[in-house]
Amino acid sequence: MTNKILSGRVCLITGSSRGIGLGIARVFADNGAIVILHGRDKATLGQSLAILPESPKHNYIVADLNELEGSKKLTERLIRLHAKLDVLVHSAGILGPKTPLAAYPQKDWDEVIRVNLTVPFLLTQEVLPLLRKGDHPSVIFISSGVGRVGRADWGAYAVSKFGVEGLTQVWADELRGENIRVNAVNPGGTRTQMRAAAYPEEDPMILPTPEDVAPVFVWLARADTNISGQSLEARDWIGRDPAS
Repeated sequence: MTNKILSGRVCLITGSSRGIGLGIARVFADNGAIVILHGRDKATLGQSLAILPESPKHNYIVADLNELEGSKKLTERLIRLHAKLDVLVHSAGILGPKTPLAAYPQKDWDEVIRVNLTVPFLLTQEVLPLLRKGDHPSVIFISSGVGRVGRADWGAYAVSKFGVEGLTQVWADELRGENIRVNAVNPGGTRTQMRAAAYPEEDPMILPTPEDVAPVFVWLARADTNISGQSLEARDWIGRDPAS
């Protein structure tokens, strides 16, 4: 994927110091995007920035989105870097304990729902003025298979991802008249630390890498992709050319 189909597009990817977020960032950069990484640890973000293609043209923002003013602080720092935003990918998320609901701790419930559902809602609100200045802007939420069919022991994570599906549809319907596209992607099982925590007995080498599942994100980030309010499967796009 080297035909620069995202050339010049300003893309913020939350939770992109590692995992799926970093994989998306690397493929976006390879396709010409101007990438803003986000995470909580400056040293890790610096290392991640260094491995992006054409790394000097990209940047990162350190912000803890779990803090009360986290979304506002991230947006304020983003405004200092860019006057507009073309693509927002909500990749930040946490798993929480895999525990039956009857024994699920409220503290963990509150944190997972906040990080996975409330924060993407708040951050989209905050950056909306920048998206309105963007070129055919695109917002991409990350969903999950357990956000479509409930599964025992997935607790707040599954519930938060059900919420993400609904949040995607409501934002898409409300922003349709402004030509701001909003979609969700289910990456499926991917070779990440979160997946390893959820399935410690699984051989990670049988799973696709974050870069493998990135083509659908590139396609949705393009200025000329017109769908909105949809929930797509990243596995359907592995090996496909998002430029076609």
